[in-house]
Amino acid sequence: MDNEQTTDAADPGSPPPRWVLKTMTRLHVFLHRLTGGRLFNTLQGDEVCFVEMTGARSGRRRIFPLMYVPYQEGLLLVASQGGAPKNPSWYNNLVKHRDIVVNYRGRRMKLRARLAEPHEKAELWPICDQHYAPYAEYRKRTSRDIPIFVCEPVA
Repeated sequence: MDNEQTTDAADPGSPPPRWVLKTMTRLHVFLHRLTGGRLFNTLQGDEVCFVEMTGARSGRRRIFPLMYVPYQEGLLLVASQGGAPKNPSWYNNLVKHRDIVVNYRGRRMKLRARLAEPHEKAELWPICDQHYAPYAEYRKRTSRDIPIFVCEPVA
């Protein structure tokens, strides 16, 4: 009898394939718009914000529903992708084009995103974990240093 290990795709703890995430994202944004922003403000029971950003390669405006952590006058965006080995597709967008518009809880905010420095992350992870406990598991799941974006109001 063959005792082969199951693949990561079959592991219930692994993130879904990228094409599934892309399809779900597009559907989520479409339904949110269709309801005038009244519905589809959550993902599996947790609040999401809708982040408008410029594509790193395409230069087109993109909207992503993302988990967020309220922080000071802005918020934190954690590029965890469920602990996947690669950064999420939106990561490069924020690195290249830092100015974003965030819609959540009926608010529209113009923010500027920056990558948290290593010394900041030590202070930010407990805040992120308290807001969304699975982040701690995601860090265990990957060897990648999961980026945190600090998004602050544009002055």
